[in-house]
Amino acid sequence: MTNSDEQGIQGGHSIRYLVTRYGEDVKRLIYAYVKNWSAAEDLVQEVFIIVFQKIDTLQKEASVKAWILSIASNKAKDYLRSWHYKKILFTNSISTKVNSESPEHHLLKQQQKTVLSEAVFSLPIKYREVIILFYYQELKTEEISEVLGINSSTIRTRLSRARELLNQKLGGEFNEE
Repeated sequence: MTNSDEQGIQGGHSIRYLVTRYGEDVKRLIYAYVKNWSAAEDLVQEVFIIVFQKIDTLQKEASVKAWILSIASNKAKDYLRSWHYKKILFTNSISTKVNSESPEHHLLKQQQKTVLSEAVFSLPIKYREVIILFYYQELKTEEISEVLGINSSTIRTRLSRARELLNQKLGGEFNEE
């Protein structure tokens, strides 16, 4: 647990601090699973209710972010197994930040991101989740291992296979930057 996390949690506003610090990461991770912003927002609330209820079980040396993302990952997987999920239509786009580029350049980048997000979302869940956690959440393989409860070498193997699948889907255009 980082010093700022520890200070934020020990203050009187621990859940507010955690929601502010990790809420957006949790929402994006959950969205990567469920592909629906409304459902992701509902699940984020449920995740932080669990965090609030179980904050005392967090070990001092544990990564707060990994612990919260682990709860979020499990909550999203539960949702995907639910009856409710089977009745939902979902969208395959990741929100992008508006920037000051030319409209043509912005549109081209938007199209590339859409193609990439569609390729990522078409991956089997075991590959999609490691790609999302590694590239979008910027977690290290050890942290992904902690979040998913899977051996680090398995995470590296899944990342490698996911990259191969993305290269096949994108015609060798997957950029690993």
